[in-house]
Amino acid sequence: MTWDPAFWNGRSVLITGHTGFKGAWLALWLLQLGAQVHGLALAAEGERNLYADLALETAYPGQFIARIVDLRDPLAAASAVQDAAPSVVIHLAAQALVRRSYADPIGTWSTNLMGSLHLLEALKPLQQHCAVVMVTTDKVYANQEWIHGYRELDPLGGHDPYSASKAGAEIAIASWRDSFCGQAPHQVSHLAIATARAGNVIGGGDWAEDRIVPDAIRACAKGEPIALRRPQATRPWQHVLEPLGAYLLLAEALSRDPLAHAEAWNFGPALESSRSVHQLIETLHGHWHGSWFDASDPADPHEAGLLHLAIDKAWHQLAWRPRWCFETAVARTARWYRQVEEGASPLACCQSDLAAYLEA
Repeated sequence: MTWDPAFWNGRSVLITGHTGFKGAWLALWLLQLGAQVHGLALAAEGERNLYADLALETAYPGQFIARIVDLRDPLAAASAVQDAAPSVVIHLAAQALVRRSYADPIGTWSTNLMGSLHLLEALKPLQQHCAVVMVTTDKVYANQEWIHGYRELDPLGGHDPYSASKAGAEIAIASWRDSFCGQAPHQVSHLAIATARAGNVIGGGDWAEDRIVPDAIRACAKGEPIALRRPQATRPWQHVLEPLGAYLLLAEALSRDPLAHAEAWNFGPALESSRSVHQLIETLHGHWHGSWFDASDPADPHEAGLLHLAIDKAWHQLAWRPRWCFETAVARTARWYRQVEEGASPLACCQSDLAAYLEA
């Protein structure tokens, strides 16, 4: 599993959601590969966020161009895409929090579904070939609490508004691709579009609300116990660099052979990395001591209990496979936060993790 530096060097790449956790990490990786990176996103949220900490526009002057754009506005999306003129697009922009989706279902649906369609419409007028990776989530499947991993052809669904909006986006993207990509008069031939369904990511620099690792880090820093809503819920945990590397490989494959790769792909960890929330926190405490308590409440909004992905397709067809085991992913995550707490540069810590990942 290798990435082609020559493919990325000097290439115009558009990232939506660059102000988010995954988007900031991906922008850094692409900048180190020599890409000309354009970012479209809402303003970064929270008092602390990785995008602001990295200061990429200062670290990579002239190589990184960031715009504040709401993809729910089709005219703004079209103008920003025209200015970027990308040959690769990686769409990360989303309302990605399950509990927030209960509080704001319409905002979640409009961002995750209509924002995705507005982006695709904005890409229609491009004159050059463009590989488009539309990132959804592992929660797009109709969850049956199966012990085996979901495969790309399993039925889609979603109980909560977040999961359902992402499943809806998958259906809409596939429909848009079938309807408008091709050689017919109403179609365009320059777009190669795939969707990517990744597992639950952890890693340094996630400061988002209502996510287990940043919640745990904040609690530990204050000397407070960590409230676990569903300690026995099982998720496919993986370091953030795992799916990001997969998106880059998929984009390269879409550029080489669009017909063979313009479809849905799972990118999850090895089976042994599907652990409970309790196991995640216990492992994290091996690097950062603290305590936790079960804050489960039967009145809490529904969330899936058991979830993991089958990654055979990506393994065989893209030669992609996870590089870091569960313990390494947690250790690197804890190391990042501890070093930053002790005064290290977030950018230097991210660069260190990226170098270690590439050498694994």
